[in-house]
Amino acid sequence: MAGMTKSALLSMLAEKSGLSKKQVGEFMDMLCALAYKEVKTAGVFVLPGFGKMVKVHRAERMGRNPATGAAIKIAAKTVAKFRLSKAAKEAVL
Repeated sequence: MAGMTKSALLSMLAEKSGLSKKQVGEFMDMLCALAYKEVKTAGVFVLPGFGKMVKVHRAERMGRNPATGAAIKIAAKTVAKFRLSKAAKEAVL
């Protein structure tokens, strides 16, 4: 089952908020840009009641090449993760 498309999301939010679809789209774009900027600079962006996006450093580790089974070294890197809030988990589950 496919999820909601961006267009469907914008239409639903526009209908519920009384704003135009264009205004809702601009707001969503600004929210995303703000989230990316905050995670990059501060390491965390919190959306109360929904969750938070955090920047996490992964240490270097050993892994396996699935084709050959040979041990390989996986380099350290920084990744972005999203942690769902307790309220959101309870609402969904």
